[in-house]
Amino acid sequence: MKRRIYKTARAEASAEIIEKKSRFLATVAPVSGEREALEFIGGVKKKYWDARHNCSAFRAGEPLRERSSDDGEPAGSAGAPILEALKREEAVNIAVVVTRYFGGVLLGVGGLKRAYAAACRAGLLAAGLAETRLAVQLEVTVPYAAADKIKRKIDIENYPCGDIIYKDDVTFRVWVNFEDESDAAEEFFEISAGTARISRGEEKYIQRDCQ
Repeated sequence: MKRRIYKTARAEASAEIIEKKSRFLATVAPVSGEREALEFIGGVKKKYWDARHNCSAFRAGEPLRERSSDDGEPAGSAGAPILEALKREEAVNIAVVVTRYFGGVLLGVGGLKRAYAAACRAGLLAAGLAETRLAVQLEVTVPYAAADKIKRKIDIENYPCGDIIYKDDVTFRVWVNFEDESDAAEEFFEISAGTARISRGEEKYIQRDCQ
């Protein structure tokens, strides 16, 4: 079954923090699944080939896959804190690489955990998180006499609306949340006084900002 709602990065972004002269550069990206996550991580590691560590984590795909890498840091000090930061935000279909340029001062395992988690949070803040919902397109066809009422309902509910087709009747292509499909169809039918012809179209994910 498809995931109906989740949070993910709005776009690829990066952010940097400094901890005891070490630079921690977090690069964040939305991904569609494990393969894309691994390709993204590989690309970042290639870009920052001169860094001592490129630690990473991702949560992606259906069923959900989670993986992390310490990339040479002490076990559990880098990848796990990054992954835990993603879990706390309930973010999925997302990958993060935190690149470390060593500043000459040892941080210890505890210090590393805090720094990698903080870098990940900074990266997520830079990328912005969007609530992503599975939506269904409904084609609502009504006589011209009912068109204004349907349009008002669409505006009130803030339903994303695509094409409006004017022929012998008026057809609205409206996106509604997957879980609201039955209720929305029933409301359109009632508003039109039983004249609406409603058909189900494709499904897709629609994003709304949540931070």
